[in-house]
Amino acid sequence: MTFTLKWMEWTLPTAIFCGTIFLTVIAMTIWQTVSPSMERRGFLPIPTTPGDRLFIGILSSCYLFLAWVGFTQWNLWVLPAIILCWILVVMRWG
Repeated sequence: MTFTLKWMEWTLPTAIFCGTIFLTVIAMTIWQTVSPSMERRGFLPIPTTPGDRLFIGILSSCYLFLAWVGFTQWNLWVLPAIILCWILVVMRWG
């Protein structure tokens, strides 16, 4: 049996992206199971746990990506660095 990405016509970058999200969610689940966190307030208008901030960071990154593609002609390869910085800011100070 061989592993193939043909079942959904995925490209390698798409598979890497989805796999990274999947592994990040699993890692966050294990972390919060082993060492539960208390809610805290940051610049987000609601008290959040690290899992909440991860979800907000990923979801807002999707919207940022769609806005970038829809409203600009700028190079797409700059966006992953911006998104990574955004998620780190939300996770740290959100």
